[in-house]
Amino acid sequence: MNLKEYFESKQGRGVLATSDSEGRVDAAVYARPHVLDGDTIAFIMADRLTHQNLQSNPRAAYLFMEDGDHYVGKRFFLTKTKEVKNAKEIDAIRRRSYEELKDEDEFLVYFRIDKTLPLIGAGEG
Repeated sequence: MNLKEYFESKQGRGVLATSDSEGRVDAAVYARPHVLDGDTIAFIMADRLTHQNLQSNPRAAYLFMEDGDHYVGKRFFLTKTKEVKNAKEIDAIRRRSYEELKDEDEFLVYFRIDKTLPLIGAGEG
């Protein structure tokens, strides 16, 4: 199953972890990513701590835990490749709107997937 099919077929919760240039870590709840191709995903984000961290440190990790009784999901190790502040491009992929963000600047932030692991374990054997 490719990533686009995976995220279209699974429900769950996601957490995006970033850190600033001095290593101060942040973790924030994020929806499923927008899968653009086999190794590129994107998130729509407001100019808050996660976005600010990515200005000085392009590395991030995204953890997706599938709904259910078991600890199933995926971990993605990411590198930011670009971002755009383009309302038309963002609206073209937006799945839902959040009223509380209507007055905030939004960015579409692209990431290369450097490594994928299962939610639990090292992915070996």
